[in-house]
Amino acid sequence: MFDSVSSNWWEGGEKVKTSEPFDAKKLETPLDRLSRRRSGRRSRTRTDRKRGRYIQARPASGKTSDIAFDATIRAAAPYQKEREEQRKEVAFAIRPQDLQQKVRVKQTANLVVFAVDASWSMAVAERMAATKGAILSLLTDAYQRRDRVGLIVFQKDRATLVLPPTNSVQLAQRALTDIPVGGKTPLAAGLFLAHQVIKQQSMIYPDVEPLMIMLTDGAGNVSMGDLPPQEEAHKLAEKIALDEIRSVVINMEHVAFDQGLAQDLANHLAAPCYTLHELKAETLYKAVRDEMGS
Repeated sequence: MFDSVSSNWWEGGEKVKTSEPFDAKKLETPLDRLSRRRSGRRSRTRTDRKRGRYIQARPASGKTSDIAFDATIRAAAPYQKEREEQRKEVAFAIRPQDLQQKVRVKQTANLVVFAVDASWSMAVAERMAATKGAILSLLTDAYQRRDRVGLIVFQKDRATLVLPPTNSVQLAQRALTDIPVGGKTPLAAGLFLAHQVIKQQSMIYPDVEPLMIMLTDGAGNVSMGDLPPQEEAHKLAEKIALDEIRSVVINMEHVAFDQGLAQDLANHLAAPCYTLHELKAETLYKAVRDEMGS
């Protein structure tokens, strides 16, 4: 059901050329909730760990870790006169309500996992070529931002991790070149493997900010277990949403044949749904920022 090998090990299927990459609009997500004002290696985000740059303080609310002493002293200073009894024992009177905790920001690793439907349910080979062009464009953008990118392909009866998380565009190009198309659509297997990869990376890199980009028409027809394919996929999608993993669905179905299955999947993922064509649209940057960055 799952493999971690190069996709050129697959037998059968038809290889499809990659279309020319285009200048894809950036997916503005919580990975970038604090603006990048210059080209940098990673996103800045708040952290509860005792690491990162101290930028401000907030009431500790009963917590006693990572206390901001400067802010605590400022909070207690106006009350020294009325705490004369306490000051008979200490030089400066501090009470629990005065305690302030540090708010820190640190550079966090961004992880973008692409899960790509390579079955014939995505219609014609030309659409797969366009898909590869879109992926390569987004991979290039991720590389420029020094994010790490992984690529999962699901086709026939399995999902395959063809590109373990990396920031190498060269590795990604080789992985994309060898992806064949054909066979059924094990949508649940693709969702499951993407979830597992993100969970594993989150254990190794606790501060990682993951984003799953699912490219599919949403029509699953192969199950991993006893449930019907669509029901199984939707339950896995709900699990991903419950784990607060951010997702974006790119609908690969042709508009003339679209039955709304990709949008239905996006609903279960609590994710926005766009078409491949919209990746080139001027509105994508703002739309994704508004929908996912809130």
